[in-house]
Amino acid sequence: MSEQQEHVAGQQAFAHDDVELVEAKVLQDGFFRLEQREFRHQRFNGGWSDVIHREVHVRHDAVGVLPYDPVNDRVVFVEQIRAGMLEDARTPWSLEPIAGLVDKDEQAHEVARREAIEEAGCELTDLIELYRYYPSPGACTEEVTLFIGLCDSSGLGGVHGLAEENEDIRVHVLDFQAALTLLEQGRLGNAMAIMAMQWLLRERASLRVMHA
Repeated sequence: MSEQQEHVAGQQAFAHDDVELVEAKVLQDGFFRLEQREFRHQRFNGGWSDVIHREVHVRHDAVGVLPYDPVNDRVVFVEQIRAGMLEDARTPWSLEPIAGLVDKDEQAHEVARREAIEEAGCELTDLIELYRYYPSPGACTEEVTLFIGLCDSSGLGGVHGLAEENEDIRVHVLDFQAALTLLEQGRLGNAMAIMAMQWLLRERASLRVMHA
């Protein structure tokens, strides 16, 4: 590796000034918005690219929170049907952390607490921010903030959700080892669940000591 390569390795070379949005057209504006974007950008080897045409799924940022009960060593998942999984080989229903979209002027931690009540009847005592990430940056504007939410899982369960949003959400309270088995079997097939469980696998012992 050259000295120049060592200097730039891991460092992003460009910023907003190095891309030009030529035009953006709204193709559809419904539950989500679809835009056609034309842009060009600086190239790593110098000069500018040709104009690139891409369809982009434009949506609100999102929040995910996996409630964890450190005293009883349990995690809380929700199960609901997902339109993007209608052709899934196993089932269109997804077992996943609680999630919701961020409305204008809302903070991510506010959404996490609100959605935990709406989707699971779960009051979070503390929030630990894990990651901020783009699930599909080549095609979607959404950025996700992922949390672990500490809670008392006693009495949680049943079916929840807002009728006006056609939500039909079942709550699962699982011993951590049972949830880990699902992860290892590939039955937690979404990024939020995988990332939150992997973080818990690393940090769970410390959380349990802190809340013993």
